[in-house]
Amino acid sequence: MHPIALQLWTVRQAAAADPAATLRQVAQAGYAGVETAGLYGRTPAQFRKMLDDVGLVACSAHIAVPTKDNVSEIVDAAGALGYEMVISGRGPDNFKTADSARAVGDEFQAAAELLRPHGLKLGYHNHWWEFEELGGRLAMELLAERMPSVFLELDTYWASNFGKVDVPAFIRRHAGRIPLMHIKDGPLVEDRPHTAVGAGKVDVPAVIRAADAKVLRWLIVELDECATDMMQAVRHSADFLAKAKLGKHRGIESTE
Repeated sequence: MHPIALQLWTVRQAAAADPAATLRQVAQAGYAGVETAGLYGRTPAQFRKMLDDVGLVACSAHIAVPTKDNVSEIVDAAGALGYEMVISGRGPDNFKTADSARAVGDEFQAAAELLRPHGLKLGYHNHWWEFEELGGRLAMELLAERMPSVFLELDTYWASNFGKVDVPAFIRRHAGRIPLMHIKDGPLVEDRPHTAVGAGKVDVPAVIRAADAKVLRWLIVELDECATDMMQAVRHSADFLAKAKLGKHRGIESTE
C-alpha cells in the first residue's frame, strides 16, 4: 500500500495561524507526509525543521509554473525540503478551445525541460475544466499529448467532472504517468462542499485500484471545503483509507 499525505491547502486557515501545531495534528492523524502550497511565511529550511520535528516528509509541492526567472528559487526550495516532484496547473480560461489546451501542454513541456537538469519532475494538477470535451475529446487528453515529460497529479474528484467522466477508465489509460493522486470525496455536485474521504459519492477504492501500483507513490488527501470540521474530516479521511486497506496509516496496524 502507498503512504498517505495531506495537501496543506486543506488546512490552510489553521496552518496560517499556527503551522507547527497544524503539522503536529496532521502527523497525529496518521499521515506520513504533506504536499505544500506555500510555507506560511517560513523559509524552506524553517519549514523542513517543523516537518522533521513531527516525523513528516514533504512529498511534493504546488508551485508557480517554472520559468527561467523562478527556476533557481524552485530548485533551492526542493533541495531544502527534500522533494523531487513539483506541480502546477492552469485556470479555466486556458481551456476554451482545443488549440488553447494544446498551448498549455506546450508551456508545461518547456517548463519540465527547465527542471530536468536539476533532477526535478513537473506534474500537472487538474480541475474539472480539463475534463470537458473539446472537439469530441477531453481537454485533458489533448493537453497530455503535448507534454510527454510532465506527469499527472490526478485530482480524482475533479476528474469525474461531477459524474460525467469514468475516472477509473481514464486512470487505466494513463496509469504509467500518475505517481500522485489527489483523493477527495463529496456529493459530485458543483458548488457543494466536499466530505471526508469515504463519506461522499466517489467510489474511492475503484479509483485507487485503477492505478499502476508500481508507478503510484503517494495518495494525497485534499479537501477544498468541508461542511464538517476540517481537521475531523482530515482524520476520518486517513482512517477510511487505512481501514479499506488502500493506504498506509501510522496508527492502524491492521492495514500494515
